[in-house]
Amino acid sequence: MLMNREKSVLLIIDVQAKLAPFIHDNEKVEANCVWLARVAERMGVPVVVTEHFPDKIGGTLDSVRAATAGARYVGKQCFSAQADGCLAGTAVDQHRQVIMCGTEAHVCVQQTALDLRWAGKEVFIVAEAAGSRDPANRDLAFARMRGHGIEIVSREMVAFEWLQRGGTELFREVNRDFIR
Repeated sequence: MLMNREKSVLLIIDVQAKLAPFIHDNEKVEANCVWLARVAERMGVPVVVTEHFPDKIGGTLDSVRAATAGARYVGKQCFSAQADGCLAGTAVDQHRQVIMCGTEAHVCVQQTALDLRWAGKEVFIVAEAAGSRDPANRDLAFARMRGHGIEIVSREMVAFEWLQRGGTELFREVNRDFIR
């Protein structure tokens, strides 16, 4: 199935200040989360951001917060945002496709993705925007999620599928400002 911007929501999981320095390739994961948030904003895709115990793990990284000014922020205590109930009433409830990124891939991202899939959502994980402290855990999570019908995609797959076609003003803007 193709990702469609009218059916999609971008869900950014726990890209938080005290956890980020320990994530393998953390600067890359952070930059790709920011990139996705900006592309989503430009294309009118809603964004939801979770924070796991922000009083202990810190708030969302400043760069991500700056790129998600119009996003809905929700706090959570369960590893799975779906199990926590914090996604109720957000754009995640209202959209069939959930495009996900964040940390940690093998904990909060995976548990949320599996619960969303179980709830009937089409779930996509953006590989270069999802990280764990140990890359082996990230890779195991990707393999497990694939086995449950969750698709592992790249950020450009997301952008081009959301665009659907070339030759439009939106394509030119996104291609000029984001695709490099």
